[in-house]
Amino acid sequence: MSWALLAIFMAGFSLGGSLIIAIGAQNAFVLKQGLVRRHVLAIVTVCALSDALLIWSGAFALSAVAGTAVWVSVAARAFGAAFLVIYGLRAAWRVFQKQTLVPDGEAQDSLGRALALCLSFTFLNPHVYLDTVVLVGAIASRYPILERSSFCLGATSASFIWFFGLGFGARLLAPLFAKPIAWRILEAILAVVMLTIGIQIAYGG
Repeated sequence: MSWALLAIFMAGFSLGGSLIIAIGAQNAFVLKQGLVRRHVLAIVTVCALSDALLIWSGAFALSAVAGTAVWVSVAARAFGAAFLVIYGLRAAWRVFQKQTLVPDGEAQDSLGRALALCLSFTFLNPHVYLDTVVLVGAIASRYPILERSSFCLGATSASFIWFFGLGFGARLLAPLFAKPIAWRILEAILAVVMLTIGIQIAYGG
């Protein structure tokens, strides 16, 4: 890889990393599954591959996506807002339940349900499309094909490193979450995050 391509790779890596390292529904879900060590590999792989799909689609098919952006945005906003508000309310209810390191509820769900939740947090959130398809895709589309691929590879690498680090690194916090109060605090944070994002999406924020 030439120095020019490496610089473009690092630009994509920096942009992708700066967008993904934020408290959001998807990251909160990955963190919780990592804490209970439940379906972690499958979940982080799906999250990273989903990001890669959106990033590369935005970079190489931005015009096609832009043509359908209006109705896609409306549909995603409606479904995404409803999903996040419901999940946020459920998290708020769990604040008052006694939970330990292996809590009852969604963290112990089957692999299929866990992946369904993971995909919902990813593809029902309009912010994901704004970050990956629109923003990263728009910047990447300015480059020629080879440089564009290097930029996308950098952004994709940031997603893989982040999700795998978050999912498998969460176990380092296991001693803290052996205490029920820690789970209540986490559920409270989840509730605030989910409800805030859901309301913002509903009102076009």
